[in-house]
Amino acid sequence: MDLRKLKTLIELVENSGIAELELTEGEEHVRISRMSSAAAPMQQMYTAAPQHAAPAPVAAPAAPAAPAAPEGHVVKSPMVGTFYRAPSPGAKSFVDIGQSVSEGETLCIIEAMKLLNEIESDKTGVVKAILVENGQAVEFGQPLFIVG
Repeated sequence: MDLRKLKTLIELVENSGIAELELTEGEEHVRISRMSSAAAPMQQMYTAAPQHAAPAPVAAPAAPAAPAAPEGHVVKSPMVGTFYRAPSPGAKSFVDIGQSVSEGETLCIIEAMKLLNEIESDKTGVVKAILVENGQAVEFGQPLFIVG
């Protein structure tokens, strides 16, 4: 398609009410479109809801103190996946709260992309807390156990 023909087509789109023109001649394909002011994105304006006078605050009863989290070394998830406490359904858990563990001992399994990855303790101590439920999805860096 020659330049004069393209120029004529562009002028046709500009001077007419059409927004888009598409033309195919043999293996040549041309698409000409223009943005009209009607096609411009609309802006929405929001107004604040009227404010009503709030009643005077009433003293709330003191909330019970949250139980303190156990202190110790936090074993975190090295990957994203699904947390399992036992090697198979119905099997005994790798560890329980109060159980002594040594460095390198398997604490759980995290399944990621159909691979079962054993997560080992990186510290010798006693399992003070298990912070994740069996079968729960875990994120990278999420705390799993507290070993003290």
